[in-house]
Amino acid sequence: MAKRQSIEIPGFSHANPIPGASRIGNIMMSSVIGGRDPVTNELPDGLEPQISNIFAHIRSAVTAAGGSPDDIIKITFWVRDPATGRAALNGEWEKMFPDENSRPARHTLPLAGSGPSQVSCDFVAVFS
Repeated sequence: MAKRQSIEIPGFSHANPIPGASRIGNIMMSSVIGGRDPVTNELPDGLEPQISNIFAHIRSAVTAAGGSPDDIIKITFWVRDPATGRAALNGEWEKMFPDENSRPARHTLPLAGSGPSQVSCDFVAVFS
C-alpha cells in the first residue's frame, strides 16, 4: 500500500496541525482552503479577491504535490450566496480550465457563518 504524504501549500497554512493536502499514491485530497492572500496572509474584503487567492492556492497545492491543474477531478466551493458565488467563480475557473471539454466537476454550496470569509473550497486530484 502506498504511504500517505502531507502536502504543504506555499503561502497557506492552517491554525490546526493539519496539512494543506494529503496524497496517497496517485490521489490527492485537499483540506479546506480559504481566500487569504498567499503573500500577506490577510483576508481581503470582497468575494473576487478571495476567489483569486483560492485559485492561487489550488494551483500551488497541486504543483507542490507534483501535478498540475489538469490533474484536478473535482472542486467543491462554499460561498455566502451560491447564486452570486457561482457567477463570481466562473472567471477564475475559465482561466484555470480554459478547455470546455476538459474541466473538473464542480459543486457550489452555501457557506455557513457570518465572519469575513466569503469563499472556501476543497478539491481532489488524480495524478497519472
